[in-house]
Amino acid sequence: MLALFNWKNTQQKLAMTQKTYQLALVSTPLVGAQTTKLLIRHFGNAQAVFEASAEQLLGVPGIGPQITKNLLDGDLLHRAAETIQHMTDKKIRLIFFTEASYPKRLRAYTDSPAALFVQGNADLHTTRIISIIGTRRPTPYGLRICTELIQELVPYSPLIVSGLAYGIDICAHRTALDKGLSTLGVMAHGHSYLYPQSHKAVSQKMLTAGGLISEYPPFVYPEKKYFPMRNRIVAGICDALIVVETGEKGGSIITANLANGYGKDVFAVPGRLGEAKSKGCHLLIKSHRANLYESAKDLEYILGWGKGSQDKRMQQTLFPELSEEEKIVVNLLQEMGTSTVDQLTYIGVVHPSKLMGVLLELECRGIIKVHPGQQYTLASRL
Repeated sequence: MLALFNWKNTQQKLAMTQKTYQLALVSTPLVGAQTTKLLIRHFGNAQAVFEASAEQLLGVPGIGPQITKNLLDGDLLHRAAETIQHMTDKKIRLIFFTEASYPKRLRAYTDSPAALFVQGNADLHTTRIISIIGTRRPTPYGLRICTELIQELVPYSPLIVSGLAYGIDICAHRTALDKGLSTLGVMAHGHSYLYPQSHKAVSQKMLTAGGLISEYPPFVYPEKKYFPMRNRIVAGICDALIVVETGEKGGSIITANLANGYGKDVFAVPGRLGEAKSKGCHLLIKSHRANLYESAKDLEYILGWGKGSQDKRMQQTLFPELSEEEKIVVNLLQEMGTSTVDQLTYIGVVHPSKLMGVLLELECRGIIKVHPGQQYTLASRL
């Protein structure tokens, strides 16, 4: 039997908050996002997880002896309490997946991070969020297009998201700052590090005009294995993702595929025929995984930006005729843009036994539309 740690005395000494327990949970070895969510669904909150006995932990399906032993490690909460103090000093916020401040565009995805660490003043619930990605070695054409693209987006005031990498990423961040737009950098490591270091000056400016976000606690060092993981945040946190230049393989293609899987609108900028850095964009367009991007008017048309007030009035007139469960689904689709049955079920706001009936009723009344892959949108969005 695993030995139990005397949590009561430890809690008194550290005066721990719920944030301490949350940080300790996501920092536990072998406890990833899925396991964290499993434990929270079972026990209710992070504190209850650490107050559980070995027998109670082992009683959770999927929780074995090693994870149980890790959770009962007395040093976890001590280290978490110290890190929380460091985060307070550095103005780093921990946003847990159960909190209202967690980005609504990410919440529905089963592979979304259990916690986010955020520095800066970016509004993660702002009306319009656009992710811009591309090759680390862009051509002059790609850099020019990236700059012009963001210039065209200024009237719409979106939050510009990218990965702080060389090439198109840093061009997007710099241009957004130059044009007075808020910009968010998604990091593949903790906030105590920065990769690459050459982007430190830009990242510091972003803290007052956007921010930095990561799923990793502050002292997690940059490692190669973490970089592909951050792509799902870039893909999931936006309304639309734009690929400026990329080869046929690599991180940008992976991110575009993730965005497609999340039901996001993906755009690709065409380039010169035969140009290696444009082959990935052309492939995305040819394979119907991306819309052709020529100007911001394409975003306005496909995302419905030009008729926002009309859509809002339409929703207001529809709401009196909707049941409470129908209103919940309509509100979710209004926030998320596109969602699948699995995502709506995962959120759990409407009982699964009733959800399909609610969706069918809304579809029959022309309030929502269903697309290939069982993707649902509001009809007024098209």
